[in-house]
Amino acid sequence: MENNTIKIAVVGPESTGKSTIASALAQHFNTLWVPEYSRFYCENLNRAYTLQDELNMFYGQLALEKAVSSINKDPLLFCDTTILTVKIWSDELFGHTPPEVLNRIKTLHYDFYILLKNDLPWQDDPLRDFKGRGDYFMEVWRKELQALNAQFAEVGGTTSRLANAIAAAEQFLDKSSNTIII
Repeated sequence: MENNTIKIAVVGPESTGKSTIASALAQHFNTLWVPEYSRFYCENLNRAYTLQDELNMFYGQLALEKAVSSINKDPLLFCDTTILTVKIWSDELFGHTPPEVLNRIKTLHYDFYILLKNDLPWQDDPLRDFKGRGDYFMEVWRKELQALNAQFAEVGGTTSRLANAIAAAEQFLDKSSNTIII
């Protein structure tokens, strides 16, 4: 990916609308978005996932982001989650994160994060594991983003979520660069 591409990641606990918001933001800003690789990976997984599966999802997310970035002609790219999700899930499920994930998190840069609040009703999905733990994971996400010294905005709202996410992205883009014209 070119260094002048601005990457905005949409992150947060399960069932907060990350995929919907990332896709809608890309449509609003007329650019591309990177879907969450783990959804593709886990759809046909007929067993409990392992730490190796987390590593596979880590490499898959990196490859998917690279592939979408290579065809993106715009100076802006939205990402539905990041490899930081692998760290959070690995820590929670297995008690630790593989070193290659930790090392890559230190070097993989996102310009801005939209952290979606845990304020939507839970939507059952066979790929979701942590019903009732959204507030806990919201705090985990805050701590992880703060540890990265990341720029982020917490975005919520049941009916105004997309409008709030657009406003957060626009505010960031207005402050970050004069080269982005949308």
